[in-house]
Amino acid sequence: MTADLRGKVALVAGATRGAGRGIAVELGAAGATVYVTGRTTRAEQSEYMRPETIEETAELVTSAGGQGIAVQVDHLVPHEVEALVARIRTEVGRLDILVNDIWGCERLFEWDKAVWEHSLDKGLRMLRLGIETHLITAHYALALMIERPGGLLVEVTDGTAEYNATHYRLSPFYDLVKTGVTRMAWAHAQDLAKYGATAVSVTPGWLRSEMMLEAYGVGEENWRDATRVQPHFAISETPRFIGRAVTALSADPDRARWNGQSLSSGGLAKAYGFDDVDGSRPDCWRYLVEVQEPGKPADVTGYR
Repeated sequence: MTADLRGKVALVAGATRGAGRGIAVELGAAGATVYVTGRTTRAEQSEYMRPETIEETAELVTSAGGQGIAVQVDHLVPHEVEALVARIRTEVGRLDILVNDIWGCERLFEWDKAVWEHSLDKGLRMLRLGIETHLITAHYALALMIERPGGLLVEVTDGTAEYNATHYRLSPFYDLVKTGVTRMAWAHAQDLAKYGATAVSVTPGWLRSEMMLEAYGVGEENWRDATRVQPHFAISETPRFIGRAVTALSADPDRARWNGQSLSSGGLAKAYGFDDVDGSRPDCWRYLVEVQEPGKPADVTGYR
């Protein structure tokens, strides 16, 4: 699959690490100009206290073949988002792709806790970071995007609508955020269609993010060692896989056929014929239902 996004302008909101970084890099590999935002820079860290920075992401975008532009933005602060969009308008005069991957909640959600057991402060913070930021960004950025027909909004979430409809996702707070983002994409799709634009939600599978690899004590080069602890980690994928999914959507002249839909990296790989960077084609959400949940041994054969 060869995507050509030369001349296109993208904003990846929440691109410091993880899926956001993978998406930004793949958009860059297709030739796009990519504004990458986040709170952590080489001069200032967010409460994550992580080493990854937006400058690093921008450099990776440029190295891949695009133009990466790092802008420090807290997407909970409306005037910062407004200023970001004003800058994009001034510098390039257009916005073709908006990716809302703002999250920042890995240290907030509490596993398998009812609402009365879960920290209220952490839960409400999760709602602000996972939903409010997306709405603020859409408010300002989509007004620019609709000035030209053919724009694409991608809301990044966790889990397809089909999967989340029948699975309780950790806690009421986490569950609401991840299902809410999917519904948000559907709602935006109704408004954007009038302007010749498309909105979808896209979920990665089991993501080998920096934090996930660290949790298993491995790196990307030896990630399979983690399957000794969790055999089903064999179905995991790099952040570049969802990046290729978003890039394929962005380059598809018939992408409006997906408008309002809940999509996954694995499902889009099948539709567009791309692989992960190692040549694999994981389909995590199908695997969870067909292999992991029934208690079958880890087995990724047949998932290409």
